[in-house]
Amino acid sequence: MKNVEDFKQEALKNKKIKAAYDRLEPRYALIRQVLNARLKKNMSQKALAVKMGTKQSAIARFESGNTNPTLSFIERLSRAVKIPLTISISG
Repeated sequence: MKNVEDFKQEALKNKKIKAAYDRLEPRYALIRQVLNARLKKNMSQKALAVKMGTKQSAIARFESGNTNPTLSFIERLSRAVKIPLTISISG
């Protein structure tokens, strides 16, 4: 039986899957950073939501990747978990 990493590597051999993965990776990298910071601080989704002035469901949607957050939302997240926000576009 293959593990998840083996499955991922095999799937990424498909050019269409690889293109979609590459396109979504920055979004999921941001989600991982915020989630890891929240967990490191032993902060619940509800506590983070209160700190941001939003609802727990908004945090859940963000962490599951089921929303396209605004820059304002990301700025508030950054301040709430005390992670400096750096935006970079490279070419």
